[in-house]
Amino acid sequence: METLLVNCVEKNLAQFMFSNAIFLCERLLADFPSEVNLQLLARCYLSNNQPYSAYYILKGSKTPQSRYLFAFSCFKLDLLGEAEAALSSTEDSLEQVPGGAAGHYLLGLIFRYGGRKNSSVEQFRMALSCDPLCWEAYAELCSLGVAEEASAVFGNVASQRLQKTCVSERINFSEGETKDQLIVSDKASKDTNVWQPEHVPGENQQDLKIKQLGEEIPPDTDKQRNGSSHTNGWDLNTPSPVLPQVLDAPPPLLYKNMRRPEVEGLMSVHGEPRRKFVCEEESSEAPEESGRRRSARIAAKRKIPLLHSHGKDSQGLRHSPSESNGVPSLSSMIGKCRIQSSKEATTSGQSINDTGSSVDDEQNSNSRGSSPDPFSLMSGISEVLNLLKVLGDGYRQLLMYHCQEALLIYQKLSEKQYNTHWVLMQVGKAYVELQEYFNADSVFTLAHQKYPYALEGMDTYSTVLYHLKVEMRLGYLAQELIAVDRLSPQSWCALGNYYSLRKDHEAALKMFRRAIQLNERFTYAHTLCGHELAALEDFEEAERCYRKALSIDTRHYNAWYGLGMTYLHQEKFEFAQHQFQLALQINPRSSVIMCYFGIALHESKRNDEALKMMEKAIVADARNPLSNYFKANILANLGDHHKALKVLEELKDSAPHESSVHALLGKIYKQVKLYDKAVLNFGIALDLNPSASDAVKIKACMERLALPNELQTEDDL
Repeated sequence: METLLVNCVEKNLAQFMFSNAIFLCERLLADFPSEVNLQLLARCYLSNNQPYSAYYILKGSKTPQSRYLFAFSCFKLDLLGEAEAALSSTEDSLEQVPGGAAGHYLLGLIFRYGGRKNSSVEQFRMALSCDPLCWEAYAELCSLGVAEEASAVFGNVASQRLQKTCVSERINFSEGETKDQLIVSDKASKDTNVWQPEHVPGENQQDLKIKQLGEEIPPDTDKQRNGSSHTNGWDLNTPSPVLPQVLDAPPPLLYKNMRRPEVEGLMSVHGEPRRKFVCEEESSEAPEESGRRRSARIAAKRKIPLLHSHGKDSQGLRHSPSESNGVPSLSSMIGKCRIQSSKEATTSGQSINDTGSSVDDEQNSNSRGSSPDPFSLMSGISEVLNLLKVLGDGYRQLLMYHCQEALLIYQKLSEKQYNTHWVLMQVGKAYVELQEYFNADSVFTLAHQKYPYALEGMDTYSTVLYHLKVEMRLGYLAQELIAVDRLSPQSWCALGNYYSLRKDHEAALKMFRRAIQLNERFTYAHTLCGHELAALEDFEEAERCYRKALSIDTRHYNAWYGLGMTYLHQEKFEFAQHQFQLALQINPRSSVIMCYFGIALHESKRNDEALKMMEKAIVADARNPLSNYFKANILANLGDHHKALKVLEELKDSAPHESSVHALLGKIYKQVKLYDKAVLNFGIALDLNPSASDAVKIKACMERLALPNELQTEDDL
């Protein structure tokens, strides 16, 4: 009974029938109380999103697996102290962290959210040392800004570790297989008498033959038939000496003087071997495979393509020599996506044909349970680690905000890997950091068309559409995401950006707070809440939101930038300088942060440093109009009108539709007493639909053009 219930629970978990699994596992634990069954019930609760239930039944357990499950439940309930206590070794016994690499990774997350960066870094590195394929640990190290180069992490040491792990698992598998064969053979010999009363001797010729088969079938064949009957997860521990189809088959003809093969199958015992097909004659079929019925053999063969399709699809990393000396163009990167999309129909057709052909070629492929040869094992490990090196290098460069380098690295991927959703999201984020919003829009659009069900990164996509001011597309995207998953924080962030674009900051704030309710550790939602509160001039609450975002991720430079802008509006210039400086330490290539840092320096009367910062911003991104605009503003305030006019005339050609540029030109022309040009530029500024406050200031300047300078009040435009 216990074995039956355990198999049923495992089957329900595999088929996502969590409620049924909980019901059966409670029956199991009631009749067979044990630590293993308690862990199985905890797994059922965690799978059904009931961490509180797993927490209460596991509290006080001392075994390593129970401690890991209890710590995971505590982490889900945000009980970080209890989770740490469950995973950490006690003073009496210096045990290893339960769960291996997973336990170290979980402990690293606990330390990170608890503000203990050094301890979290140590745990993430230990997770990678235990399992080099623990990608999430390396991603966390990248987000903390302390990751080593991927070539060092996924190098020779990782290869040796994986080889050792695979060899040990293969040895354990072979030992377990031998034990299973002995157990099944022993059961078959002991249980032969159990089957005899079910068929009265001499009843018919078929019953007699069945009894003969029960004595003649070797243990290996008997094990295979038992295994095939247990594929549905029900283990009744009743070995059957023959396949079920034989019971309904007519009595076979007996052939004497036939040589019995070494491993005799069912068909060869009952009658003459059937005629082989051409594909079978060309293949080296195993003797035990040739002995099975054709229907059973074909059913087994049809599973092979799913297990071995990776052998055909795995390809080496493809480099692009034509783009190795510069930043890849968007057309070349998008071309990879379009080429892959155009090949999808052909690939799907080929996969169907490959599936059909693999039914005949199954003899030439290894089964999943068989141990691979050393050469294929080494080749597979090398391919996986080479792939992780490229992905790791690109991700590390992106989180260090070396976006051009990251784009070049991602170009080294094969088409299949490049067209995955995760890689396309990273490429789009790189373009966002470079402020190339049109290129980012193209990449995100292709990713959303290819993977409409994937919501990861869609909050960044909505921010791109916000900057491009395409209200209709942003609203349509928000509706699509809400329709896909209403419980995703990315969906509500997209909807909040839509309302923010429409200047409905109250509604946008509600959407962002809804995203926080769904995931309290969603850093970007806290930052967006701060932006909306700052727009409503609630600077105290905005600062609280930014601080909350930084408590989750200290390297979220947008929150440092938001704090600096909050202090800048409150005229706390020294505080603003400190926040902008911290943001620049994380993202040293952001020209926007440099511009506002220069403004804070200028307001603190540090004009020389402010001009140097503006020059640095121009070098970082010459296309950003803010740096030239603020440079001209600083020069005008310093009385250097000619240099300011020169900068603004150049800026007017590159950004002709910016009302603030024409308003500043009018102000400087008024200072140098060129009133005609001043009126002209003020008029153009009003025609470009400035904000309400700027429009009032521009009109006031136009009305006071004829007044002497000493009677005018200075207005900041």
